[in-house]
Amino acid sequence: MVVVDSVTRAGDSVIARRRPEEAATDATVSPARLPADRAAARPRPAPPRLAKFHVPEILFGPGSLPEAAHAAVRLGARRPLLVTDPGLTAAGWPAQLCAHLGEAGLRASVWDGVTPNPKDHEIAAGHVAYVEQRCDVIVALGGGSVIDAAKGIALLAGNGGTILDYEGVDRMALPIPPLVMVPSTSGTGADVSQFCIVTDTRRNTKITILGRAMVPDVSVVDPHLLTTMPDWLNAATGLDALTHGIEAYVSRAHNPLTDHHALQAIALVGEHLERTMDHPNEEAARTCMAQAALQAGMAFTNAILGATHAMSHQVGGLLDLPHGVINGVLLPHVIRFNAASDPHRFVPIAQALGLPGAVAPDSPAGAAEAAEWAAYEVRRLADELGVPKGLGEIGVTESDVGLLSAMTLADTCLSTNPREADQADIEMLFRAAL
Repeated sequence: MVVVDSVTRAGDSVIARRRPEEAATDATVSPARLPADRAAARPRPAPPRLAKFHVPEILFGPGSLPEAAHAAVRLGARRPLLVTDPGLTAAGWPAQLCAHLGEAGLRASVWDGVTPNPKDHEIAAGHVAYVEQRCDVIVALGGGSVIDAAKGIALLAGNGGTILDYEGVDRMALPIPPLVMVPSTSGTGADVSQFCIVTDTRRNTKITILGRAMVPDVSVVDPHLLTTMPDWLNAATGLDALTHGIEAYVSRAHNPLTDHHALQAIALVGEHLERTMDHPNEEAARTCMAQAALQAGMAFTNAILGATHAMSHQVGGLLDLPHGVINGVLLPHVIRFNAASDPHRFVPIAQALGLPGAVAPDSPAGAAEAAEWAAYEVRRLADELGVPKGLGEIGVTESDVGLLSAMTLADTCLSTNPREADQADIEMLFRAAL
């Protein structure tokens, strides 16, 4: 594997790849050592319920970037606002997309004032650009931060006010401009989701804006764009996709439609993420990771998420760190917490990740062992990708735990976690992850 020996901070990375010889000395406890008597009896299947599955129009495949221009035309664009970031500008992708927009007869304006974990004041600045340039459709080219910023700009363009006015579920009353999304990372799923995540710079937290109006009109997924991601971003967004798949599968709001996409995403990440780190220009692996991100996004936008994301949002808002890295630290702890009350939903997850045949998950004890194996495998993957062992390595302290836990309780994602969690539970999880 590729080795990155240094750990740098947000924007450059908090990820350092491990040398292969270091993996053999890992002190992580084997799942076989953990007791299996905490498993609950298998619950009766829930009765069927109405399932709604909302996704955009999706154009998927290598070389699909020009389709974003055609999509904008179909949505009535004349003066689209292209939202992106300085890193993508340097990589040359916005220039290519602007050329395609021009060939389609559109006069695009470019706004690239987005930073990782988009801030409330950045959304306001982007809205000013949208109004001043008299734009009509928004095209976003970038990762989750760019896409969330584009959604926020559209929300203000249609409804006014400030972005913080819309925290919560379905707070927008009026339509928003059409949205065309072109993801450049393989993990956030923002291009197909009903979520918009924005940093509240006054409270140093991330707010969650949730609503069907936030689902974009078109997502254009071109795996070629993934080849210019730095290793740390590839690892972070890949872990985010894995977290989306796992949390969507066990969510209280899951259904058969979301389950299929969640498990497929988990399997694709488990099989291909490490390979994209070692062979970044291999089209087949990149395409599989693009598909993983897409399917994880389709799962979680309909099933919502859980405690990992509710907690991660608070840490990301406090320290402005890569979201996927925080997920990689927290997810094994949350898996163990949720599986302690009922491990059975984690059996298919473990199987998607390659559960060894020696584990027999048909009994309560076997299901508990499979769930523990899944947590162990997530941590093993995080180790291989160079994710820090604990939150303390990325700046979280014991003194932060109370505030982070209190703010987690207000996060929308916690409402669909499969196990009830009060502040004491969340504090316990944060301390375990330190």
